[in-house]
Amino acid sequence: MDQPEDFQSGAEFRAATARELLQRALENLSQEHLKRFRHKLRDAPQDGRSIPWGRLQGADALNLVEELIQFYGPEPALDVTRKTLKRADIRDVAEQLKEDRLKRLGPSSSSLLSVSEYKKKYREHVLQQHAKVKERNARSVKINKRFTKLLIAREGAASVDGALGPADEREAQRARRSDTHTFNRLFGRDGEGQRPLTVLLQGPAGIGKTMAAKKILYDWAAGKLYHGQVDFAFFLPCRELLERPGTCSLAGLILDQCPGRSAPVQLLLARAERLLFILDGADELPPPAPADAAPCTDPFEEAEGARVLSGLMGKTLLPGARLLVTARATAPGRLQSRLCSPQCAEVCGFSDKDKKKYFHKFFREEWLAEQAYRSVKENETLFALCFVPFVCWIVCTVLRQQLDLGQDLSRTSKTTTSVYLFFVASFLSSAPAADGPQVQGELRKLCRLAREGLLGHRAQFAEKDLERLQLRGSKIQRLFLSKKELPGVLETEVTYQFMDQSFQEFFAALSYLLDDKGDRAPADSVGALLRGNAELRGHLALTTRFLFGLLNTERMRDVERHFGCVVSERVKQDVLRWVQDQGHQRAAPEGTQEREAPEGREELEEDEGELNYVLELLYCLYETQEGAFVSQALRGLPELALERVCLSRMDVVVLTYCIRCCPEGQALRLVSCGLAPAHEKKKKKNLMKRLHGSLGGSSSQATMKKTQASPLRSLFEAMTDQHCGLSSLTLCRCKLSDSVCRDLSEALRAAPALTELGLLQNGLSEAGLRVLSEGLAWPQCRVRKLRVQQPTLQEALHYLIGALSQSSALTALDLSDCQLPEPVVTYLCRVLQQSGCRLQTLSLTSVKLSAQSLQELREVKKAKPGLVITHPLLESHP
Repeated sequence: MDQPEDFQSGAEFRAATARELLQRALENLSQEHLKRFRHKLRDAPQDGRSIPWGRLQGADALNLVEELIQFYGPEPALDVTRKTLKRADIRDVAEQLKEDRLKRLGPSSSSLLSVSEYKKKYREHVLQQHAKVKERNARSVKINKRFTKLLIAREGAASVDGALGPADEREAQRARRSDTHTFNRLFGRDGEGQRPLTVLLQGPAGIGKTMAAKKILYDWAAGKLYHGQVDFAFFLPCRELLERPGTCSLAGLILDQCPGRSAPVQLLLARAERLLFILDGADELPPPAPADAAPCTDPFEEAEGARVLSGLMGKTLLPGARLLVTARATAPGRLQSRLCSPQCAEVCGFSDKDKKKYFHKFFREEWLAEQAYRSVKENETLFALCFVPFVCWIVCTVLRQQLDLGQDLSRTSKTTTSVYLFFVASFLSSAPAADGPQVQGELRKLCRLAREGLLGHRAQFAEKDLERLQLRGSKIQRLFLSKKELPGVLETEVTYQFMDQSFQEFFAALSYLLDDKGDRAPADSVGALLRGNAELRGHLALTTRFLFGLLNTERMRDVERHFGCVVSERVKQDVLRWVQDQGHQRAAPEGTQEREAPEGREELEEDEGELNYVLELLYCLYETQEGAFVSQALRGLPELALERVCLSRMDVVVLTYCIRCCPEGQALRLVSCGLAPAHEKKKKKNLMKRLHGSLGGSSSQATMKKTQASPLRSLFEAMTDQHCGLSSLTLCRCKLSDSVCRDLSEALRAAPALTELGLLQNGLSEAGLRVLSEGLAWPQCRVRKLRVQQPTLQEALHYLIGALSQSSALTALDLSDCQLPEPVVTYLCRVLQQSGCRLQTLSLTSVKLSAQSLQELREVKKAKPGLVITHPLLESHP
């Protein structure tokens, strides 16, 4: 909806009048006065900025008018001109301009305060409003006291093309702690000197995105951030705006955040490049409207909240404004496609050092903090989960209770689900025995409320919703729901929401176990949760993880004990069948190669969703912590393919667990995968030693043993587990470091089921290929089929060829796309004719061979007719 015509005509009249007054004032100046005016205008910047001198020098009166209006806006230009005339001691013209303005435009109202005057007032208001934040237990604490620095990595820092190996030297530069400098860098210039107008801050649930966004707002108001770049910053919680009844305008949303809803909105909007909008939780936005729906372009237009937010994100609304958008990292491509050239950054959570700081902030007594921290650190998996701040808060909250009772959370919790369940159970245990049945009943109703809200995209509930389920005023409501009062037209509106969004998702998952009825409507069943469309699955990703975690046999017994109900095995069987069905739906046709990069944006979004889907499924299986279930589920997924994934430390933990449990015949393919930034910096005194070990590592294996373990060591060790059924491993374009090659070599010596290995375009060093060859030559190595594509290594292939005479298992070798000089082929032919070589198939497709090399290979074929050598120029080949 456009602005009213009378509003437009009034605004146009005032702008034309302001232009006329400016021209009259400046045209009456002498050349000497005009020169003095230009210099004073340059030397007295308004709001921290001034018109560049290059545009002022030599400008006549008419040009000055254009520059003033373009830079400041029509009416603000009048104020700037009058003040500048007074500083230039041209007071008679300044007074005349003041009188003319009063006659023609009337006195300035409070709503037309200068931007600089209102900016100070607004900053003070923001500091007052956001000085404290509410914790999940409704206690208010100062934001500077509660905020613990997080690791934030900008896009490109954790490139998926990064090496799968120790990267401490480069990673120390990438994941930066969220101090003022890091927040300022979010809108820093890129390699081409351009500043981004949109920054996308991504991360999993509970990682601290909202807290970081609020800290950015607070630090801006305190004058620590974006000095001279941002005049006004506004915090827009997307979920609240999407659930807001009726329509709204961007101008109205700005006024809502201003004291007394009075602000020079038109002046603010006229300088959009000086505004920052923080959109918190943008992943909540529904899919874009149909193509024929006109985008929101007018800040005064009344529209649905989703349309206003989409206008900001798509830059159809205030295209010059800065945006800081926070979102969960589920299917990030779908959100990025709605943003204009976003600079992406990932919130990586707490480093180990920051975890300890958080414990000491939570437990004010030093000895208690140390005791709690040590008890959690003993459980490596639980300690790793604490990189998520909200999980850290839950762990600390439960520990404070359990330490007094002599119970130990750290010995029973290995997954996020178990931590949440332990948290809920601890509150149930504290209730008097007589109240047990009532509290259990209320909790089941709370689960139903959570599921209804989640499926209906609702996070806020009215009092009538609680009354319908008889939850209003209950103990459960006070424990898990926070109350919020909003000023309404006639009376105050009261709403409730879960203490954290992740708790709503946990209780929603729990509802499927507590309320399992065969007559449930199809739209409300577990099948509907799992088989929804891609948009819905992304929205319910954490709920699905929680559901898998609750299917653990021990967890199900805990649910029965704490909630007083019998949990049916039917849900578990439904989920198992669904996982197995995924493999049939995604089975690629035989003979397909690694996929080409998609061309269009829509194809890229779909492709990225598919690539993330496998990892998300592995996270779900990990949550079960039940090896037999994982093994059964993976029978439907014979190949696990991760492509263009930047593996975090937790990703490696999840992948390791699933590979340890995988069934016989399982295949794993990693394509263009890298490592996320490390959570810890290594001590600087060890840097030269690490560099020396890396540069000199090719001299001997003894030197390589001095290097540190690779981040993938746990994965390779899982391959050696006697219950691991991994039979095929392919690493493609992963830039394998020497330490990864060493750890993989150790795994090759003992992996009970691994019979196929593919090493394709991985940037191997000579030292890396050498140590891998030693592993392949080990008597207990069971690899029968080896595929190597490494054009950069030529002479180093001697190591690999030498392993042929020692390997008792290797029967098929594919060296396609390698470069084989004549000496290497001569050595290869000599080894092939040795009695210890058991090779039956040799593929040299796409290998350029000289005439001499071809002749030598023909002689080998004659000497060993059972050996099949494939090359286009040989006399006969299959």
